Amino acid sequence: MTRFATLDDVQAIVKEGAWADRDLPQTMYQFLTRVAEKHGNHNAVSFQITSGPTDRAETLTWRGLHTKVVQAANMFRGMGIGEDDVVAYMLPNSNETVITMLAGSIAGIVNPINPLLDAEQIASILRETGAKVLVTLKSFPKTDVAQKAAEAVALAPNVKTVVEVDLLRYLSPPKSWIAGLIRPKNPVKHNARVVNFTKEMSRQNTTLDFSDSEGDRVGAYFHTGGTTGMPKVAQHKYSGMIYNGWLGDTLLFDENDTLICPLPLFHVFAVQVVLMAVIASGAHVVFPTPAGYRGDGVFDNFWKLIERYKVTFVITVPTAIAALMQRPVDADVSSLKTAFSGSAPLPVELFNRFEKTTGVNLVEGYGLTEATCLVAINPLDGEKKIGSVGLPFPYTDVRILDSAEDGTVKKECGVDEVGEICVFNPGVFPGNTYTEAPKNVGLYADEKYLRTGDLGRLDADGYLWITGRAKDLIIRGGHNIDPAEIEEALAGHPAVAFAGAIGQPDSFAGELPCVYVELVDGATATVEELMEYAKKNVHERAARPKYLEILDELPKTAVGKVFKPDLRKRAIVRVYNDALNKAGLAAEVIRVVDSKKRGLVAQVAKTGDVDEASVAHLLGEYTRPWEWVED
Repeated sequence: MTRFATLDDVQAIVKEGAWADRDLPQTMYQFLTRVAEKHGNHNAVSFQITSGPTDRAETLTWRGLHTKVVQAANMFRGMGIGEDDVVAYMLPNSNETVITMLAGSIAGIVNPINPLLDAEQIASILRETGAKVLVTLKSFPKTDVAQKAAEAVALAPNVKTVVEVDLLRYLSPPKSWIAGLIRPKNPVKHNARVVNFTKEMSRQNTTLDFSDSEGDRVGAYFHTGGTTGMPKVAQHKYSGMIYNGWLGDTLLFDENDTLICPLPLFHVFAVQVVLMAVIASGAHVVFPTPAGYRGDGVFDNFWKLIERYKVTFVITVPTAIAALMQRPVDADVSSLKTAFSGSAPLPVELFNRFEKTTGVNLVEGYGLTEATCLVAINPLDGEKKIGSVGLPFPYTDVRILDSAEDGTVKKECGVDEVGEICVFNPGVFPGNTYTEAPKNVGLYADEKYLRTGDLGRLDADGYLWITGRAKDLIIRGGHNIDPAEIEEALAGHPAVAFAGAIGQPDSFAGELPCVYVELVDGATATVEELMEYAKKNVHERAARPKYLEILDELPKTAVGKVFKPDLRKRAIVRVYNDALNKAGLAAEVIRVVDSKKRGLVAQVAKTGDVDEASVAHLLGEYTRPWEWVED
């Protein structure tokens, strides 16, 4: 692995030569073929449907995976998929999911869809991408994926073929017998042809039936959320996907590493970071249970699974770290070297507790779907500035800019000056980030740098700090929620004049949706009534508010727009003080101030004799910063 500890190391890698001059594959087929030729007998992917440390698992070598991916790509071509056509998949994790992801991007354009969305949202994505093929589950106990997929296909007549993956093959008797008997019926009818994944794939040749792409092209579509209306669909080129893989291979691990990745294979973190990096390096990745971290027993068995597979590298998110820290390390985890956390900010206290408990090097990174993912990371071998997201990766140009609405740059911000984080690297597709052209208008600074919508700064050492969000997303456990969904739903209530939804701090999920409401003059409504209304009318379950408060008047700007910074301050005071009171600590947040360098900062005063370390421990569970002040 190449040394990556300081900004000088990053610049040294770039000085080796231009990105375009590096000897790298140009297509997904070339990418996969190279690893199969170099590391064919090495383990590539393992999957086990249940979480027990001795439970049955299926492992594919790189050569075996290559063969199955080629067969699946041939299958998709036979279903009418050309380079510009879309293979969508709506699947939990499995070896078939990995195969579909890679084969779909070789035969055409692959489009992973979050199976937790509702049928209407899934259908809208299928229509937006024009998907001809949908790979999904055959009806299976304890999941409604098959039923939801059928409902979505009925609303998306462009889907001509449904390919069903049957998870029953991963079970042994008597579980397989029982699961087969209690398999739920699927009453929803649609007009698409339905075929079995394994049977159809097994009929195919093991060499490619068609000519590979001539060079770089769009290989994947990833949707950016699941709110009412049409989620944005981002386009990923082969070059951006291979860039993410090259980063992992060059800076993080090699063919001797084993990763455990209980993250879903519809998300860029699992696909564009993890899967691409193991292809680049020849490493081995383990996917435990279809639901990953949500799977039965995964947290309870996690350390034992690390012992079983001799895992060296954990892929995780803050909510999973918090859950793991509630369980003892009850296995030999001496193989572990590093844990990589992403998708949401990591509380300082959680970082410290994880490293102290496990002795494992924990690094935090930053990326986004629109950039094919990776942007920055706290270096493995260098200084970790807790609270920052580290150094930008090689060939990633991060600028802190003040731009006009159309993307014209007014100025570039200086050291430690806050502005909008703007990014250019091989994963950015200027002018074409989204499939819908109007959504790309104003998205680029100087027609090159992707405007992330995040506010941040670069310090004197080149470390990137995120201080807030220009865009108004609520990030719940790494899942993006558009507050407009909550606000629009509540605006439909006859007693509601205005609604302002924000993310309130949460020690487990990072943020939870919270909404403040102003009633129409003379109208009456209770919190309970409005919460019940939100439950029925907010489409996405994760977006339903966990807290609602009725105010006499919401804070507003001069033009009458709800002023959310004041609502965020209000939520921080409430949540932090509730936590301090419940812990019996003689301290309180007396105000929240807006710091240019740190964003919103809670100012805490002592109300009696108090152990400062206990306060630091408690408030360190949250991602928002705080500081002591005299009352």
